[in-house]
Amino acid sequence: MSYFNSRELAAISLSAALWAVFNWLVSPIFWQLTHLPILCDMIGVTVLIVTLWWTRKRGAGATMGIIATLLNFILRPGAFHFLGFTVACIFFDVTSSLIGYRQILDKGLTGSISLIVLSVVSTTIAGFIIGNFFMNPGFLASAFGGVLVFAAIHGGGGLIGGVLGVVIVRGLESRMVIPRAVRLH
Repeated sequence: MSYFNSRELAAISLSAALWAVFNWLVSPIFWQLTHLPILCDMIGVTVLIVTLWWTRKRGAGATMGIIATLLNFILRPGAFHFLGFTVACIFFDVTSSLIGYRQILDKGLTGSISLIVLSVVSTTIAGFIIGNFFMNPGFLASAFGGVLVFAAIHGGGGLIGGVLGVVIVRGLESRMVIPRAVRLH
């Protein structure tokens, strides 16, 4: 018997594919227009929260991030900066597992705030990694004021994505898209 059932694998794979395709098609256009590194964070955290809510299993977020990274490398072979998001997904997955899925998914306002804070911290980590290892230091200094500001802007994208993810999850719950008996293991 496998760890993830077919519904969970579908949720993980669809989320990863959605993130990878948006990162391939839309994120480069958004970057060229604004030079703001927030769209990928927004999309990634939103689908990460939905995946976590759907599966409630340790490793689902990390698996989704790894699959998205592999798809990203297929679609954009030179986009090594995405490894920062891979680390952010692993951090998000491990931290949410340590906090407890019921604490962050079923506790109403406190759970929602926890998810949003976790989203901001995760994407700030991604921004810090991307800024330090994959960006031109001269560009960061002239355009953003350094790596810390760049990481904070990523955190802003995580804030927006965290709010979107929580709104989507709460909407799905209120519509009873997946009855509790099916979701809880």
